[in-house]
Amino acid sequence: MRNVILAKTAGFCFGVRRAVDMAYGLAGKHKVYTYGPIIHNETVVDDLESKGVRVVHSIDEAAGLRGGTMIIRSHGASKNEINLLKQMGFEIVDATCPFVKKIHRIVEDFSGQGYGIVIIGSAAHPEVQAISGWCKEPPVIIESVEEAENFSPDPDKKLCLVSQTTFNYNKFQLLVEIISKKGYDIRCLNTICNATEERQSEARDIAGRVDAMIVIGGRQSSNTQKLYDICKNECKNTYYIQTLVDLDLKTFESIGNVGITAGASTPNNIIEEVHTNMSEMGNEQSFEQMLEASLKTIRTGEVVEGTVIDVKEDEIILNIGYKADGIITRNEYSNTSNLDLRTVVNVGDTMQAKVLKVNDGEGQVLLTYKRLLAERGNKRIEEAYNNKEVLTAKVANVLEGGLSVVVEEARVFIPASLVSDTYEKNLSKYQDQEISFVITEFNPRKRRIIGDRKQLILAEKAQKQKELFEKINIGDTVEGRVKNVTDFGAFIDLGGADGLLHISEMSWGRVENPKKVLKVGDTLKVLIKDIQGEKIALSLKFPETNPWLTAAEKYAVGNVVEGKVARMTDFGAFVELEPGVDALLHVSQISRDHVDKPSDVLSYGQVITAKVVDFNEESQKISLSMKALDTKEETEE
Repeated sequence: MRNVILAKTAGFCFGVRRAVDMAYGLAGKHKVYTYGPIIHNETVVDDLESKGVRVVHSIDEAAGLRGGTMIIRSHGASKNEINLLKQMGFEIVDATCPFVKKIHRIVEDFSGQGYGIVIIGSAAHPEVQAISGWCKEPPVIIESVEEAENFSPDPDKKLCLVSQTTFNYNKFQLLVEIISKKGYDIRCLNTICNATEERQSEARDIAGRVDAMIVIGGRQSSNTQKLYDICKNECKNTYYIQTLVDLDLKTFESIGNVGITAGASTPNNIIEEVHTNMSEMGNEQSFEQMLEASLKTIRTGEVVEGTVIDVKEDEIILNIGYKADGIITRNEYSNTSNLDLRTVVNVGDTMQAKVLKVNDGEGQVLLTYKRLLAERGNKRIEEAYNNKEVLTAKVANVLEGGLSVVVEEARVFIPASLVSDTYEKNLSKYQDQEISFVITEFNPRKRRIIGDRKQLILAEKAQKQKELFEKINIGDTVEGRVKNVTDFGAFIDLGGADGLLHISEMSWGRVENPKKVLKVGDTLKVLIKDIQGEKIALSLKFPETNPWLTAAEKYAVGNVVEGKVARMTDFGAFVELEPGVDALLHVSQISRDHVDKPSDVLSYGQVITAKVVDFNEESQKISLSMKALDTKEETEE
């Protein structure tokens, strides 16, 4: 009995099927064209032409027509070609494969950033020609090892490497390795279609296990030719056919195991015909039975994985390997209202989801993404709760009584009293900010999952305080930031604890109002004057800046000096010679004339000139005399 193995990936890929369906959907309407053959399969192209869908091979040919509907095939077209067709009055129906369309966006973006584009693929293939037409500058196209080895990129230009979607994956890796060794700044993007890679991998596996291999596809199909080359390398009895007519069935009468695969442009009816004949020769299952057997079964609550085959504003469609596609609505993807799913999910992405309903009433499988994430999030939170682990997440909502953060779609509530170690009236500053916290209560059944940020802040402050006190000593100079300014001084944040800079320690001179000297946020270097327990006394009166160090020379007896009247009493005036150095001008030394009290002849802030008549460094006292400079009486005498 013959064993016939049909590749599960045989036949139309998503992009080709989509393009063919579009063409058949427009067949019968007035003036419908495809820009180039819709696929590399003569049977399909001829059938479409019989239904009125004509192939246009070039821009020049299109220019001779008078408008109509122009279908862009799955291989795509250049940006310039599409613009010219629009200018000619054609209504464009873009059936470009989403995977190919993604490459268009990539090369347009990277070439716009100044990257040189390298396309791994065949220069003669229409897909590669279309990709080239989306580059700002002509790209380099490499198909062989020799071309890769001879390639000499501009050393001053960054490179972006992409691939034809149907290129051989192993060969792509080889060419990329050769180019990468040249040591330039290269951004490599594997743009080989997942379906192509899977199709080639499965074909290689089957060909290695059978006595004969049949590859079905059009003679012009690049991906079918690659399948043939792969299978031929594994199985010498490999046959390349377009339809059953090309196959000599007698050849297989004595062959035991037969494998069948097909290119992305091969219609299912042709595959079915070949498979049925092979199966009947060996009394095997029908094509329908094999197809049904290849499809998996699913159940409600099961987690499935699929490939995104279409994305709409409010809906994602997944191929989950089931007889029906899976649907994820916007509400089952995220809690974010009015989210455009096209901005977060792309065709070709692989994602997991949970089955809500095997049949949503329209024959499709209803899936949920957000609930799967929420379940995983709850599990993640439970682990963190049990292990007392610190979590970090973004604040999703600022509520009246606290903050709501999301961990993998699972919500955690942080009460206002546990947000910070100080009272914060307005929590809006935390919106969309990432914060760290620990879970102090976990009860998902009651939807009570509580986070605590406060204890982390307190623990961090305690650790910083400990580290600070371990390294500081009296007499050290440290840097700090002004945290608060009062009438009696300022509190300085030293990075772990606050120190008090008293008004009397702000200057060697006199400070009337600390708020005129310092402001919150100022950074300054301060001297640690004293440490008592957790209290730190600070000073800006550094010993080396003490004005009395040079006072003996500046204010020696007999020197004439200038100063400013700082304060007055009945017995004299105190004159500031410089910040930190005051001198007494006795009332009897103000003038040779009689003065009852200093305020009769002097005023606050007045600058006066006087002679130093006494200097006592030990007691830091200086006496001045204005009278000693008054020569009026001596002249009269």
